[in-house]
Amino acid sequence: MGLVRIAAVVPLDGRRVQLTLTDGRVIERDLEPMLAGPVFEDIRRDSVRFAEMRVQGGTLAWPNGADLCPDVLIWGGLPPADSVSDAA
Repeated sequence: MGLVRIAAVVPLDGRRVQLTLTDGRVIERDLEPMLAGPVFEDIRRDSVRFAEMRVQGGTLAWPNGADLCPDVLIWGGLPPADSVSDAA
């Protein structure tokens, strides 16, 4: 099946996004905690800059060169090794 990546993005209120994945799923994520460091400063402070995001190479990127790891966006970390969920 290949790696699941981001196919499309829609900015939502705040620093949330709706992501359409290459496997057809649609998920929402709050990017606020991920926008750390100086490269994200303008993106954090300015909604217009935040909304300039685009899908590039299966992840989110901004014109200033900032991007986010697709695995963190999709899975919150590394992708699961298989489809068996943890019994917690």
